[in-house]
Amino acid sequence: MTATPTPITRRRRFLDNRAVRRFMNNPLALIGLFMVVGLTAACFLGPLLLPFDELYIDLRARFAPPLTGAHIFGTDPLGRDIAARLFHAGQVSMAVGFLAMAISTVIGTVIGLVAGFRGGWTGTILMRLVDAFLSFPSVFLLLTLAAFIKPSPAMITLIIAVTSWMEVARIVDTEVKSVREREFIAAARMLGLSNSWIMFREILPNVLGPIVVAATLTVARSILMEAYISFLGYGIQPPLPSWGNMLNSAQQYLAAAPWLAIVPGVAITVAVTGFNFIGDGLRDALDVRSHNG
Repeated sequence: MTATPTPITRRRRFLDNRAVRRFMNNPLALIGLFMVVGLTAACFLGPLLLPFDELYIDLRARFAPPLTGAHIFGTDPLGRDIAARLFHAGQVSMAVGFLAMAISTVIGTVIGLVAGFRGGWTGTILMRLVDAFLSFPSVFLLLTLAAFIKPSPAMITLIIAVTSWMEVARIVDTEVKSVREREFIAAARMLGLSNSWIMFREILPNVLGPIVVAATLTVARSILMEAYISFLGYGIQPPLPSWGNMLNSAQQYLAAAPWLAIVPGVAITVAVTGFNFIGDGLRDALDVRSHNG
């Protein structure tokens, strides 16, 4: 015997369906989704279709331009296939982006949830901590941490996460403050439910929309930050490729072999633009207030 959906459950399903329709009717959101899915598929399936791996060196094919034989994107100064390195670098850069997003979203959500729900001195201290982190320019904080830590994908991911959770915390804090005053929270308190239960089972599901939007935009920011610090030489180090260190290696050959910079530059642009389009589409789709009336 199945339980009859409550009015709140039916309303959530209705809103979820409306959100999906609004997202699917947003041209830029669909373009962003196509860009991200296409780039991800290329990065993970492309290496299976290439006759070279990212470390194969053929000095006879140095600086081969795009569409030379099997080298669809050309080769680098060591004769390594650019396409193979691009796809493998995409796996690294996107993995860093997603993992940094996951870690920073968890940190920011927990801090914002506790600050918004508790309020008082607890909320004030936590949000002043957020303000303290935000007072440092994130790029300089990122480079400072990277300069003192041995670079590796795992460490770069942690560094980006540590410098990216503050915006999520502020968003969650603001949303929680508006939700905690609603009738169903008062009813939960009257039933004697614990604060942990109320925060994570009652409030958190009602603020997931802004968290999802912030997380999507954080992926784009994390990919861009990884590329930035790797381009400056403080991030992921060769021979392991990333889009950032591919740009770093290409800067001295801009005139002779411009494709060395164009190819990873286009990949970064597609990834960041795609995730930003998706984030903007999710923001419009999940913003119930802008569609009421």
